Amino acid sequence: MTSKTVHANPAKSRSPRHRAREFALQGLYQWLLNNEVAGSIDAHIREAHGFDKADREHFNSLLHGAINQSLQLREEIAPLIDRTIAELSPIEHAALLIGAFELKNHIEIPYRVVINEAVELTKSFGGLDGHKYVNGVLDKLAAKLRVNEVSAKK
Repeated sequence: MTSKTVHANPAKSRSPRHRAREFALQGLYQWLLNNEVAGSIDAHIREAHGFDKADREHFNSLLHGAINQSLQLREEIAPLIDRTIAELSPIEHAALLIGAFELKNHIEIPYRVVINEAVELTKSFGGLDGHKYVNGVLDKLAAKLRVNEVSAKK
């Protein structure tokens, strides 16, 4: 009898909320590149394969919230980055918008979870070291937006 190594299927292990973040990242990427209206992007993304397994409410909050608050979120991010917003890769930009939106508007989600999720998105869809950059920026932003929560963890 031979033993087989069983590997978990990553597609099956992703939570509905993580899937919502993946779809929101794709939508924000599309918005950043093509400047399409949110409703059009939303309708297109909802037809994508696997969307039925995503947390629709969280997707809606992230996509529309990050787009609607993009100016304010960029103002929060800008002092924490070493380049202009325009110089960010679209994936880093989208992941930072999602992370900043969640840090600011979803205080029920622990800041470490928000940062980890943004890092994982950047690892999955971005360049080699983009996740390290996103981690550093969101860590600084969490210290600013979630002062009590961050100081309680130290």
